[in-house]
Amino acid sequence: MADPQTLRRIMVDTQVRPSDVTKFPIIGAMLAIPREAFVPSSEEAVAYRDAPVPLAGGREMPAPRTIAKLLDAIDPEGHENVLIVGAGLGYSAALLSRMTASVVAVEEEGDMARDAEAALTAQGIDNAVVVTAPLTEGQPKAAPYDIILIEGGVEQIPDALVEQLKEGGRMAAIFMEGVLGEARIGVMAEGHMGWRTAFNADALVLPGFAKTRAFTL
Repeated sequence: MADPQTLRRIMVDTQVRPSDVTKFPIIGAMLAIPREAFVPSSEEAVAYRDAPVPLAGGREMPAPRTIAKLLDAIDPEGHENVLIVGAGLGYSAALLSRMTASVVAVEEEGDMARDAEAALTAQGIDNAVVVTAPLTEGQPKAAPYDIILIEGGVEQIPDALVEQLKEGGRMAAIFMEGVLGEARIGVMAEGHMGWRTAFNADALVLPGFAKTRAFTL
């Protein structure tokens, strides 16, 4: 088995660059951050495969190319403050910590939140914090944010999250309709969200982000 640094280079060269993700900050972060440190121990051997990584509670960590394309589409900058909704074990938080000023990562599964915080600390990352809270609530205490990344599928987005986005800020999410989905980027302008499609993608719908099903006879 190749060493992790070699695997990271292979991941970037075979999954990320071929997906037209070439921005240096993204490439640099994905080469630097050990993905295997942010997956369950049972998945370390396959941390760099071109597929989502299963997490506890029926959740998943997006495939490397999906994360890379989301970051490329949302185009983070060094002075910006970020909210991640559905932090999982903290991989996206680690990536964004290298590209932005600060990261608040919300995770409602207590064990995952603790493991994510421990993994970030072990990597010496001091500008990202993990908060244990319902995903649908975000973290209003640190709002407004320049970027909100929802790491998982959504059918609808609670107003409470939209209200935490700064004027001119961007939100990234994968909108699911049945088994089909697309990543969209929203921009807050004059108090309203305008959305554009970035690329086709799919993800498991996060708890609290499914539409209420109407009862029919």
